[in-house]
Amino acid sequence: MGKDTEFEGNKPYNDYGSWIRTQFPFRVQKISVDAGFSCPNRDGHVSHGGCSFCDNRSFSPQYCEKGKAIAQQIKDGKDFFAKKYPSMKYIAYFQAFTNTYGDIDTLKRRYEEALSQEDIVGLVIGTRPDAVDDATLNYLEQLNRQTFLIVEYGIESANDATLRRINRGHDFECSRRAISKTHGRGILTGGHIIIGLPGEDENESLRQAPTISALDLDVLKIHQMQIIRGTRLATEYASTPFRLYTPEEYIKLVSQYVELLRKDIIIERFVSQSPADLLVAPKWKLKNHEFTDKLVNYMKKTGCYQGKRASETNLL
Repeated sequence: MGKDTEFEGNKPYNDYGSWIRTQFPFRVQKISVDAGFSCPNRDGHVSHGGCSFCDNRSFSPQYCEKGKAIAQQIKDGKDFFAKKYPSMKYIAYFQAFTNTYGDIDTLKRRYEEALSQEDIVGLVIGTRPDAVDDATLNYLEQLNRQTFLIVEYGIESANDATLRRINRGHDFECSRRAISKTHGRGILTGGHIIIGLPGEDENESLRQAPTISALDLDVLKIHQMQIIRGTRLATEYASTPFRLYTPEEYIKLVSQYVELLRKDIIIERFVSQSPADLLVAPKWKLKNHEFTDKLVNYMKKTGCYQGKRASETNLL
């Protein structure tokens, strides 16, 4: 790569791992926490049943167990990682369900319980864009002054028809508004999208890339579409299968997608790896780091890099 295309770690994109090492003078690892929150898309506040693709078991580690105290989950998570990295410090990742879905006093108790644990140096709070209000954002703004904080929103798609099809329960404008308000308070703001949702082909994914890039995002997670056993999407897929990408197809597509993103967006990941017993399809049999190695090699070989085509607007 030429000098103008190089990022930290000699990656062809703005890599989260390289960036997070600049934020702390020590190694940090996220520990997932299930704080017992529900979801407005499950309890009837917005809808019932949740998003059609969602099963929290597909991304929750064994030590993260609902009903177990936050302090115990963190202890178990530290025990899990300490064998490999004994001097590690940790960020508590409120991952399961919607982690701003509660009153301010409840949020304070649960976040502060996590922060009070030894070697916890920050929080990542995963939530929905329709589950934050000004009071919550005001509190998060205060919290951001006290500790490292990322608020991470599930966007999933910039296409409202897709969001309706997967029973997301909010439109894209809701994501745009929440992200803008959060970032405007000086809080590091993350987003999560899925490439390959039903009804979205390569052209649609690439059409959305400049729209996602225009959001006030600091960090972006990109995942491939996965069909998880027991979800409504699995039932839909069984009766009317839709296209899922091979690793090679996805690598080509995500490389083009990344070319359309701003160079300053930090990319945290490109794939998710669900447990084999829950995964219906696609079964790539690649660990996350193996996929990323293949992607990096492809991007370097083909001259792709983040932001290469970010100035293009004809796909909007």
